[in-house]
Amino acid sequence: MNLINKKVTHKRFGLGSIVKHNDSRIVINFASENKKFVFPDVFEKHLKLHDKVAANSLEKVIQKMEVERKEEEWKKEEEKKLQQKKLELRWEHEKLMKNHKLHPESQMVFWCDTEEQNNSFSEWKVFSGVLKSGKNQGKPNKPIRLHQNSAVLLTTRDSSLPEQDRRILGVYMVNENFIGKLCEDGFIPAHSTYRLQLTEKESEQMLFWNYYVNEKLPHRITWNTGKYRYFDNLWMAQILLDIVSLKSDPKERELAQQFFEHFCKMNQITEQELPKPNGALLRV
Repeated sequence: MNLINKKVTHKRFGLGSIVKHNDSRIVINFASENKKFVFPDVFEKHLKLHDKVAANSLEKVIQKMEVERKEEEWKKEEEKKLQQKKLELRWEHEKLMKNHKLHPESQMVFWCDTEEQNNSFSEWKVFSGVLKSGKNQGKPNKPIRLHQNSAVLLTTRDSSLPEQDRRILGVYMVNENFIGKLCEDGFIPAHSTYRLQLTEKESEQMLFWNYYVNEKLPHRITWNTGKYRYFDNLWMAQILLDIVSLKSDPKERELAQQFFEHFCKMNQITEQELPKPNGALLRV
């Protein structure tokens, strides 16, 4: 917009003529001297443009700039809120990390369908699902028991086979900084190092119900509903120890051994005191 030579009236300095302007400054020649002002702010309260066509165009520019200013203020406020939330989450994270107490059943077993089997090992994470009822219906489940000491066991069962034939596909420790209570999206990512996938042959030898048992109904082998359930820290240690013995490749065996030792350290378990597996299949 070209406002050069346009006549204006200032509340204090009177009649003048615009001699120069850009996106942020305007210079006006009054009878006594030239004056510089902030553009276009000065037109809002102190300066009136005589040319009606130019005044209408300027009004549109001012309105547009006002909208942009409010949008920018809103963005800054939202960014401020986001940073505050991140700070609060970090404080909460540090507090939970510092004060964490081991839960005896802080391991997760996950039931993978065919698609999930592929995604779990390509992306090394699982989704805990969504809440089916209540005020938070539709929101992701928070795996509240999972912490740094937790591992996720991946299992599957062919639909044509009974539940007792559920087999173990692999296992991973949760990400180093993962805390289930703070998980908003329901995704449980794997540790950067401790993750194991079993071959088909190895998987056939690792039946889940050799380790898991419902102590209230010790001879009952049933999954019922849901994608996951929590289970005993000792049972996960038993599973990891048996995986070590299954691995024939030296590198995989070494990783499995390191995984087992790390898990035992995180869960305050000693190998010498680890009981033998005694799941529901072994009690039949």
